[in-house]
Amino acid sequence: MLANTEAMATIAVRDLAAARTFYGDTLGLQESATGGDAEGEVLSYLSGSSRIMVYRSQYAGTNEATSATWATGDEIEEIVAALKAKGVAFEHYEMPGLRLEGDIHVGNGMKVAWFKDPDGNILSITGN
Repeated sequence: MLANTEAMATIAVRDLAAARTFYGDTLGLQESATGGDAEGEVLSYLSGSSRIMVYRSQYAGTNEATSATWATGDEIEEIVAALKAKGVAFEHYEMPGLRLEGDIHVGNGMKVAWFKDPDGNILSITGN
């Protein structure tokens, strides 16, 4: 039923202006003219062939799990360095089977780095 349909991340934020700066300028996502709303309560971003919806909510930042993940392949180190240069602070977690190399958790054939948006939503990038 849904196997041939695109999925999208939907992320709650309190401050749409701060979100627009973070998702557009810091992460470099392209804001889409379609998919937002006329009242200015929803922003839509293109990310590869997928879409990310960012909307105003009083529950922003309450999710204690990852909200969105980008698969970056061999570019993870370069992307982490570029985001860090833009002021993104990376999260460091104690996780079985993973060791921390700089800001990247490495182990079991994967690499992953976690960071938060201005509302505390957890985002991640993965690589190999």
